[in-house]
Amino acid sequence: MIKASAQPLSGAANADRTLAEQFDQIVLAYEKRVYNVAFRMLGDYDDAADVTQEAFIKAYRAYGRFRGDSSVYTWLYRIVTNCCKNRLKDRDRAGRYGIDSLETLRDDDTSEQMQIPDWRYAPEPALERQELREQVHEAIQSLPPDYRIVIILRDLQGLTYKEISSIVGVPLETVKTRIFRGRAALRGRLADYVTG
Repeated sequence: MIKASAQPLSGAANADRTLAEQFDQIVLAYEKRVYNVAFRMLGDYDDAADVTQEAFIKAYRAYGRFRGDSSVYTWLYRIVTNCCKNRLKDRDRAGRYGIDSLETLRDDDTSEQMQIPDWRYAPEPALERQELREQVHEAIQSLPPDYRIVIILRDLQGLTYKEISSIVGVPLETVKTRIFRGRAALRGRLADYVTG
């Protein structure tokens, strides 16, 4: 019979395990919120999932250097915002050079996500709510990235102006101006839908 050796972990291994356990708690606490920001910025489920994973990988690698100058929450949002900006730049480059994904080359239409109805509600109001969500989502997606991120962080995620300023890396007054202009643009884009 082989006995397992009960040697204690070395100091470095124990510290690594503690760091990993702490980071696991951060992931559990913020995963959904980070994903929601990524989805609102990118408008695509798969891209949002990829960017969320990328953001947490970058955060994990940098966690040992996190000084605590801001909250973990603010620090994560800054990372995911930068990852989203990079993804948007990549999309723009791909669009400019006509690079298609394998999904667009399929003959069948199975890549489109199916919408499963929620039978708890009457069909007409549920359809109206879905249509409104789609209109708002499209209006948010049509905003320039600088306006889109501040609208998402303020109006959908509920962050303070100060937190947004820290995440985006611009002065507080610039955040306020972008939110004001972004909301005005949304009102303009949604005016026909709301009044019609």
